[in-house]
Amino acid sequence: MTSTDIFMKKITFLILVLVIVSSCGSRDKGELVGVKGKRWHPEKPYGMSLIPGGAFVMGKSDDDIVDLQDAPTKTVTVRSFYMDETEITNSEYRQFVHWVRDSILREKLAEMADLEGKGPDDEGIGEYAYLDAGDPEDLTPYQRYILDTYGDEQRKINNDVDLIFDTEDYPDELYAEVMDGMYLPPDEWYNGQRTWDVEQFEFEYTYMDIEEAAKYKGLLKRSDFTEKYPVKVYPDTTVWIRDFEYAYNVPMHNDYFWHEAYGDYPVVGITWEQADAFCQWRSLYKNSYLKSKGKPNVNMFRLPSEAEWEYAARGGLDGAAFPWGGPYAKNDRGCFLANFKPLRGNYAADQALYTVEADAYEPNDYNLWNMAGNVSEWVNSSYDASSYEYTASFNPNVNDKENPRKVVRGGSWKDVAYYLQVSTRDYEHADSARSFIGFRTVQDYLGTDATANDATN
Repeated sequence: MTSTDIFMKKITFLILVLVIVSSCGSRDKGELVGVKGKRWHPEKPYGMSLIPGGAFVMGKSDDDIVDLQDAPTKTVTVRSFYMDETEITNSEYRQFVHWVRDSILREKLAEMADLEGKGPDDEGIGEYAYLDAGDPEDLTPYQRYILDTYGDEQRKINNDVDLIFDTEDYPDELYAEVMDGMYLPPDEWYNGQRTWDVEQFEFEYTYMDIEEAAKYKGLLKRSDFTEKYPVKVYPDTTVWIRDFEYAYNVPMHNDYFWHEAYGDYPVVGITWEQADAFCQWRSLYKNSYLKSKGKPNVNMFRLPSEAEWEYAARGGLDGAAFPWGGPYAKNDRGCFLANFKPLRGNYAADQALYTVEADAYEPNDYNLWNMAGNVSEWVNSSYDASSYEYTASFNPNVNDKENPRKVVRGGSWKDVAYYLQVSTRDYEHADSARSFIGFRTVQDYLGTDATANDATN
């Protein structure tokens, strides 16, 4: 036997030993069991209802009295999703605004601390320094690598230390200088009231157009379909003045968004872009928390498609004019069922002049409030009068980036009953804010077992 033969036998024996050892230590016993991720426990999002997917007849089921011919009947099917039970309220949107404000403030404080050479071990503004601003020896290898490779782009701010808003408690002059830069200068104060410079409240998010990327089948890089969108998030409170000339709405302009008396009322003065940015923030906010707890991410929050909105508004009723059925906007006791403009302009006849609380009146059979009236709602779809003719019959949606017109649904406190019908289509430009348009969000349901009209039922 040659030395080569002996060497090959030793190699073969070693391989067999490794195979046996690895097999003995394997939990799958050599079977195809798949790669298991973290255990997933479905959780209903807070404040949302599950809308079980199914088919319905979308479009006008009665006469198109304005002869728009933009909503012919069409049977479509939508997948299951969660939807906010109410319109997004002033209180909920303020949480978004405050988060944006505080994040910008923390970033400015960290930049000032870095500029002055202050670190976490220093008092005052040093407490707000970047997390990697301390002793390099205290950083993990990953933190050192990120800092050396990407510099300021990936530095992390300190969210654990509380912000101080009372001027009497500012820790040092550097902190006071940063805070002062977040407010309007004194010559722009109104009645001596120190006012935030809300033009600085800007939220930037990154969006990838997956539908466009799919057309190129990997021929282009992901970055070719990724864009950054900076959005000023503060509502336009002047809509209460601009929407209605020769009307006195100054109290609504002054108080509606910030005063707690209107905390549970739907937010208005929001553009489609701001509503979309809110969805991005809500996804980020929720998934950041889940990540801190070692839990898997949830699906993104988003605006509903036009088909999803109408399906949810119908509440499982086929061919109904309104979320409660129809064809009337009153119940059998003569009470109005929504907040709108009844009786040729008698706004107060439905017990409301402007908006009402987001959970006023009665919900539909999917437990959704004010799918008709109160405020119209932005949806994710672009408005095209002929879109029903060419969209798919399952999960239909048209979202053309070149089309500035976005669909609004549901009618509002200033509309006549026709616009409250679940099939009525209307639109507004994406960069426009109105005193009668708000929004609510949806989230995709993970799984396919929730269907409203399963043939086996």
